[in-house]
Amino acid sequence: MAPYEALYGRKCRSPIGLFEVGEAGLLGPNLVQQAMEKVKLISDRLRTAQSRQKSYADGVMQFGKKGKLRPRYVRPYKIIQRIGRVAYELDLPSELGAVHPVFHVSMLRKCIGDPSRITPIEYIHIAEDLSYAKVPVAILDRQVRKLRTKEVDSAKVLWRNNNIEEMTWEVEEEMRKKYPYLFTT
Repeated sequence: MAPYEALYGRKCRSPIGLFEVGEAGLLGPNLVQQAMEKVKLISDRLRTAQSRQKSYADGVMQFGKKGKLRPRYVRPYKIIQRIGRVAYELDLPSELGAVHPVFHVSMLRKCIGDPSRITPIEYIHIAEDLSYAKVPVAILDRQVRKLRTKEVDSAKVLWRNNNIEEMTWEVEEEMRKKYPYLFTT
């Protein structure tokens, strides 16, 4: 017994209930035929949507050159002590001797996940002065941004730092001053 029938004491009179034998003659063959076609169309579209979503779910996750899916942290390190309310001192290896061992909590993450996704220390190059240097690789695109009173030429720049590539829009005039070799072509 269906829940509707148990609640109201009669069968539900919906288009699904119209397909029972005996009622088709009362309602007319056109109405029943149209309802059956609509139900078939809906079920076909549902099946198509389900197969499309299944292909997305079963797909293989690929990591390309984009940096947003690359690992952001080096590896788990032992916490030696808590310093204040928002900083921790870590037990860093000798390869990272130039890096200060105290980090703010915003720079730390709990190590959860696959250990194979950890960036090896060999791939990290630390400058003597501990500076963070992005190197512009190429100009990918140009556009003119319209502001209220003026137009600004912008360039989409591909940057590289420690094998991580990212793209940003920069003011073209400033980029021409700092990196004229990118605009020789």
